[in-house]
Amino acid sequence: MINKLVSFFRKLLKRRQCARLRHVMRGYQMLKKSGSIDRIARVKQALTEHCLGRVSRNLSGTVMRQGAGFGEAVIRQYLLVRIGGLNLNKALLVALGKKNGRVVFPLPKEWREILTQHGFKVEHLRSSLLWQLYVGTIFFYGILQIGKILLAGLFSRNDLWPLQKNHVFFTDLGPGNLPQQIEGRKSHDVISWYLQWSGRTTGIASVHHTVRNAQPVCVSGVDVLPTVRVLPDLMGMRAVISYALWGMRAIAIAAFDCLCGRWWHALLLNQAALAAQVRALPAGALAQEYLFHNSGWIYRPLWTYEAQQRGSEITFYFYSTNCENFKRPEGYPPLAYGWKAMTWPRYLVWDEYQADFVRRAVGARAQIIIVGPIWFHSSAAEMPRLDRPGVGVFDVTPHRASRYCTLGMDMEFYTPAVANPFLEHVSDVLNKYRLLMLWKRKRQIGRLAHPHYGHLADRLVERSHVLLVDPDISAIRVIEASVAVVSMPFTSTALIAREMGKPSIYYDPTGLLQGDDRAAHGIPVLSGVEELAAWLSAHVTIQ
Repeated sequence: MINKLVSFFRKLLKRRQCARLRHVMRGYQMLKKSGSIDRIARVKQALTEHCLGRVSRNLSGTVMRQGAGFGEAVIRQYLLVRIGGLNLNKALLVALGKKNGRVVFPLPKEWREILTQHGFKVEHLRSSLLWQLYVGTIFFYGILQIGKILLAGLFSRNDLWPLQKNHVFFTDLGPGNLPQQIEGRKSHDVISWYLQWSGRTTGIASVHHTVRNAQPVCVSGVDVLPTVRVLPDLMGMRAVISYALWGMRAIAIAAFDCLCGRWWHALLLNQAALAAQVRALPAGALAQEYLFHNSGWIYRPLWTYEAQQRGSEITFYFYSTNCENFKRPEGYPPLAYGWKAMTWPRYLVWDEYQADFVRRAVGARAQIIIVGPIWFHSSAAEMPRLDRPGVGVFDVTPHRASRYCTLGMDMEFYTPAVANPFLEHVSDVLNKYRLLMLWKRKRQIGRLAHPHYGHLADRLVERSHVLLVDPDISAIRVIEASVAVVSMPFTSTALIAREMGKPSIYYDPTGLLQGDDRAAHGIPVLSGVEELAAWLSAHVTIQ
């Protein structure tokens, strides 16, 4: 009986998911037919830049502390990350895909009004109830976060924490971002890059990260150590009691404000709990520098404002440059979702083009340091053996249509209609000149990859001149083994190749892109097999 019920509910859930997906796809097709494919992008841009005026006038210093000066921006960033992502895109597309459809999604009143201004019908009552339920859930999570920090402080062994040992901390890394043992070769991971960078924090004895099951290693005399959490536990009973008193006050303020319709303190309570933890730590427990990468560009954690006030450097670094929207014949579109909401104090960028991008996003207030290409991912996997000269080829794997339409992109480019001709043209020209095609895909995305692209990939790897490189291998190693590099616009590999002195171009098989697009960072943009063949003849010695 129980198995039948479980099976019934599984089938019901699957039918609902399929129906929702059909509405999403139908909504996307309606946007294309109406010539307003950028409609979702425009909504997201409005959410990025709309100031929550009521929030900025009612901020609690007890809850926000050092973050109060950026309080409205912090709350807006948190909303953009927590509820303004792909799920909101799907809700908008579902509403468009239904006859007389309305948006039903947990949204604050200010954001529901923005959707209405952009022509979406919103089910205000249900969306308001869902929003209240969402805030209540996050509020209780914040209470649990406070309790968790208190318990960890009571039972911690922080006598083991290196209070007097200078260190820096890299957040949100994976195993491939750590130093690799590659038989005497250089590891091109972000930590190795940082330790060889002349501008790094001086006098550090260790680098910390939170990659699970990683082994401690030593790079250039600096220990690279795994750590359970970014922030150390509370130290001593006095700190625990002080934190508990703050927690009770913060919970009371958040609860009272929530009952009065001021939801932001309840929403941010879990983040404020971490910020209060930073304030309760003794001098020397914090890292000299915390480094965040551009996969999480929108939200700057509330606790970083406290850490910065206590002397820690907060650094945001770009491991890629493919951040801008494509230029149109009529000019440049607005910056993509989230960039204008950033409040990082320091940015590490590759070149002046990217520095200009950051200035256009956040203004002149940011400290911007040009450092050249930043390594990020490395692997000890072996490169294929080459029996003749090869050209490094870097594309972008297109997602399935059901996934792609939810991204809310305002121009269809990373699709099989572009990616497949890119690979076919490059393969044919390289084969004509008896050059190997060292094809490295950006990453493995499994079933998310579009099947049309997958079918072409299966055929390509059967060609004798095509060598498929493990996606985990650093692009730098592929470029080192190449005589030239062809990249799909506007991946960062083209800039790395130029930095390494290798002939480098972007190839656009469609001719849709503008040759003077600043997103190309000065790399030539070629279109058509003839231009590609002429460039190879001019820059590569043909055997």
